[in-house]
Amino acid sequence: MTSTQEPFSPAGREAALARLAAEELDVLVIGGGVVGAGTALDAVTRGLSTGLVEMRDYAAGTSSRSTKLFHGGLRYLEQLNFALVFEALKERSLNLETLAPHLVHPVEFIYPLTKPFDHAYVSLGMGVYDVMGSGRGVPHHMRYMRRAKAKESFPSGKTSEITGAISFYEGQVDDARHTMMIARTAAHYGAAIANSTRVERFLREDDRVVGVVARDLESGKEFEIRAQHVINAAGVWTDEIQQMVGGRGSFRVRASKGVHIVIPRNRINSATGIIHRTEKSLLFIIPRGSHWVIGTTDTDWALDRAHPAASQTDIDYLLDHANALLADPLTREDVVGVYAGLRPLLAGEDESTSTLSREHAVASPVRGLTVIAGGKYTTYRVMAKDAVDNAVHGLERTIAPSCTERIPLIGADGYFAAWNNRKAIAQRAGLRVHVLEHLLNRYGSLYTQLLALIEERPELGEPLPGGDEYLKAEIVYAASHEGAQHLDDILARRTRLSIEVRDRGVEAATVVAELVAPVLGWNAEQVAREIEHYVKRVEAEIESQKMPDDQTADAARLGAPDVRVGIPSA
Repeated sequence: MTSTQEPFSPAGREAALARLAAEELDVLVIGGGVVGAGTALDAVTRGLSTGLVEMRDYAAGTSSRSTKLFHGGLRYLEQLNFALVFEALKERSLNLETLAPHLVHPVEFIYPLTKPFDHAYVSLGMGVYDVMGSGRGVPHHMRYMRRAKAKESFPSGKTSEITGAISFYEGQVDDARHTMMIARTAAHYGAAIANSTRVERFLREDDRVVGVVARDLESGKEFEIRAQHVINAAGVWTDEIQQMVGGRGSFRVRASKGVHIVIPRNRINSATGIIHRTEKSLLFIIPRGSHWVIGTTDTDWALDRAHPAASQTDIDYLLDHANALLADPLTREDVVGVYAGLRPLLAGEDESTSTLSREHAVASPVRGLTVIAGGKYTTYRVMAKDAVDNAVHGLERTIAPSCTERIPLIGADGYFAAWNNRKAIAQRAGLRVHVLEHLLNRYGSLYTQLLALIEERPELGEPLPGGDEYLKAEIVYAASHEGAQHLDDILARRTRLSIEVRDRGVEAATVVAELVAPVLGWNAEQVAREIEHYVKRVEAEIESQKMPDDQTADAARLGAPDVRVGIPSA
C-alpha cells in the first residue's frame, strides 16, 4: 500500500528528499501550485533532471481556491484581448480531450439577459466566443433563448428581470486534484518532488544562483539542493522569493482576493450554471455535484498570504449579486462553505486589481534563476513551457522542445473506455454505478488501485462517516498514493469536505485521522494533534467569516496557525 515504487507514498517522499540532497539537478522548481507542477512536468519530459519543492501542500495556495473552470475568459474578450482568449480556449480543449479528460469536464451555462441592449451586445460577444472555441472540447452549441425558454432552464430566476438568455459551454475542474495529478505525473516521469519542504535561502557562487538551502518541515532537517537552474513559480509569494536574491526583480506581483461561497444544490433550481456581468467583474453560479459554487470577488489583499480570509462583507457581496437574479433569495444560513484565494496579478499603475493583467511574464533577475508570474489557471501549461524555455538557455547543451501538449496526466489513458464500460465494471466490482462514476471522475483509469484497496480491505468500500460522497478507500489512498501529509491536506484538497458539508469536515476528522494513521506512522498523540489543529482551523475560519472587514477577518483567521508552522526558520 505504501510501496517505495509509488512516488507520492511516504516512502516515496523520503526517496525524493534523498535525491534532492544527493544529486545536482538540471532544474529545481520552487512552488507546488499548478504552474510549478506544470513546470516540473515540462522540464522532466524534455529529458532534464528535475526537482520540485513545495512549502506546504500541492495546490495549498491559489491553485485550490479558483473558480474551478477551464475557460477562455469572457471578460478578456470584452477587453479585446483575443490572443489570451484563444490561447485559453486551446488549453481548455487539450485538457478536455487529451491531457485530463478524467478531471476536466464540459458544463453548460446560461448568460441571463436583463437589459434591453443586452440581446444584441451579448449575443455578438458570445457568438465570437463560440466561434473561437468551436471544436475545442465542448459542444459548438451557443443558443439564444427567449424569456419562456430561459425560465424553463432557470426556474429560480426572477421572471421580471430576465428577458432571455444565451446558452454555452465551459470546462470544469477540481483544481486541487488536477494540480496534484500534474505533480504526480511529473514524479511518474522521474522528477524528485517533495511537499512540506521550505526554501530558506539561495546558494550563490559569484553572481550565479546554484541551488537552495531547504528545510523538511516534517523532520526539521535542513539540507542543500544543487541545481544548474532554479525556477521560482511561487505565485503570490514571488516577491518574497525574489527578495532572497537581493531585492526586487523585473516585475512585481499583487495579490487580488477572490472569495467563493458554496450553497446546497436544492436551493437553486436551474438546469445549467449561470454567468452574469456585475459592475466589477463576472458572477459565476456553478453546479458542482450536490452544491453550487458562487463567486467571485476581486479586491486587493495585503495581509496574510498563506490563509486569506473571507469577511462577512465578501459573503454578503456574493449573496446580494446572486439574489439580483433569484426569485427566492439566498441567506447567510444557506452558506455551507466559503473559500478565499489570491490571484497573483502582474502589478500595473492602476490601483484596481480587476484591471491588472492576467497575462504572464518570465524574467531572469540573476544568472541561474528564472521567475514566472501572473497568468491564469487555464494557461498553466503555456506558462510552464515559457519558464523552461527561458531556463534552458543557460544550460550548455541542446534541450528538446516542450512536449506536454501530448503528455496525458496519469489516469487519462483508458478513461474513455472505462467510462463507456462503467456499468459492467461496477457490476463486477459490486459497486453502484454512481460510485464508480465518482471514482472515474476523480482518478480516471487509476480507479483500479482503489478497487484493489477495497478488495484487500472490504471495509474501505464503505462511505466515510460525515462525508458519505467519499469512500474510506479514498482517504487511505490520499495518504498512500497522493502525498497527503496532514489531515488538512485530505479534508481541504484531496477531498473538499472543508467546504462541502455544513460542519466543514469536523465530524469526519476523527475517522479520517484513524484511517491514515497507520500509513503516515502517526501515534495516538499525533492523531489527537491533527484533529485538534483541524478543529481550530475550522473555528478560526468560521469566526473570520463573521468579521466586517479584511483586517478583522485576517486577525480571526490567524488564530489557527498552519499545521506545518512551528519549526523555526534558519
